[in-house]
Amino acid sequence: MAALVVLQFDGASITAVGKMIGLMFLLIGLQNLLFGAFVNGAAQWILWIFGALFLVAGVVLMTSPEETFAGVADILGFIFLLVGIFWLLEALTERDTNELWWFGLISGIAMLTVAFWTGGQFFIEKQYVLLVFTGILSLFHGVSDLIKAFEIRELRDLHNLAA
Repeated sequence: MAALVVLQFDGASITAVGKMIGLMFLLIGLQNLLFGAFVNGAAQWILWIFGALFLVAGVVLMTSPEETFAGVADILGFIFLLVGIFWLLEALTERDTNELWWFGLISGIAMLTVAFWTGGQFFIEKQYVLLVFTGILSLFHGVSDLIKAFEIRELRDLHNLAA
């Protein structure tokens, strides 16, 4: 659904991407605070401090989604690089358990290619690239989640037959 909103290329797309980033920071902040409740010592305080910082950043990002979008567009190549590396590592670690691991591998290679291509563009072009690839990323992630869901279901069915 997010991919459809983002791929409309209008003011709503920019606002939607900015709000998604803000929401992501809010959820990361809540996750850190929650995990901080289950650990002790220095780790607890580090998680709580970062949780509070992420919550503050999330609120700020949600109040100005257009500026958030502009800031993310400015560092777009680095973000795509991190996502591409993560997708490659995820695909390679799933190789033994997911027979469609190659889809993640292709997605990771494509994202790395886009990362280096985006790094050499001007700011205005990066904004359009951000909208296009946020939509494409959402579609790839959705398809990947569907593939994983069917793989998990198949493993469950095999486990039930074996039992």
